[in-house]
Amino acid sequence: MNIKKITSIVLVLVFACALLLQGCSASGSDTLTIYTALPESEIPSYLEAFEADTGIKVEYVRLSAGEILSKLQVEKNNPQASVWYGGPADTFVAAAKEGLLESYKSDELKNIPDNYIDPDGTWSPIYVGALAFACDKEWFDENGLQYPTSWADLLKPEFEGQISMAHPGSSGTAYTILSTIVQLKGEDDTWDYFSELDKNIRQYTKSGSAPPKNVALGEAAIGISFSHDCLKPTAEGYPIELSFPADGTGYEIGGVALIKDGPEMENGQKFIDWCLSAEGQNVYSTNSSFRLPINTEAIVPEGAVNIADLAVIDYDFSWAGENRKRLVEEFTNKVANKDNLK
Repeated sequence: MNIKKITSIVLVLVFACALLLQGCSASGSDTLTIYTALPESEIPSYLEAFEADTGIKVEYVRLSAGEILSKLQVEKNNPQASVWYGGPADTFVAAAKEGLLESYKSDELKNIPDNYIDPDGTWSPIYVGALAFACDKEWFDENGLQYPTSWADLLKPEFEGQISMAHPGSSGTAYTILSTIVQLKGEDDTWDYFSELDKNIRQYTKSGSAPPKNVALGEAAIGISFSHDCLKPTAEGYPIELSFPADGTGYEIGGVALIKDGPEMENGQKFIDWCLSAEGQNVYSTNSSFRLPINTEAIVPEGAVNIADLAVIDYDFSWAGENRKRLVEEFTNKVANKDNLK
């Protein structure tokens, strides 16, 4: 064998080894980047449990659901994350409509009730929770007032400047509030309702989990949010009582999804498998999140509110997602803009 032939064989072997190493690096990655709408106080408990189970380390960026949707729109041709974790399903529906999500149907869906599952697999359900009013018990006692038990109660003049809710332009929670009122009252009456409610709003927040915190800190008497977020300050000792609109309340199905063309799709699928599993949803019972698991084999946290016990409306998630952009624009133009959100 001459020198030239030996050299050619060596080069081929070196090239083959390089390709093999490159393949190993791509398929054996132990990192994952996600965008999440879950509260900062909860995120480490989930990611540390996932890393302990899989060895995959997760980097995250925390944004409100509406902000994540906007970020995916901007990054559509160059996605920087692989998974969107948490936030109401109607926001995921809006993203799917724009082709921003990748379909994935996990085997773990076998323990999820069919009525919560997206038939197209563009997002998967991981928890559920109803809208509630977080009320400052001490403020109501001092003022001799009853807790609100309907959406109309929020318009009472005694609550002027005492209500906190997020803005639907940035918050998936607030969009669920907006969509719930539209589905209850029709669009024409919706704008009259929110124009009246605006007189009682102390401030619009960026995040949907912020209003109960405002109540806990004495900055508002009533916060509108999901029941699991309203319950968190109670676990910290704040005197907050929950009430629910008896005329019908909306609810969220919290979702998780692959971002289309994300850089770590294999690890993203593993993350979604874990989020849907009983092991993943059992974390809700250990971190005082009060989220109601959607896996029928997961542990229900003590004190969590079951939506089966409430007057929930037949919330149309598909309609809400498809009309999100238009309704948010109308809210911004007719009720309140997004300037100076806290």
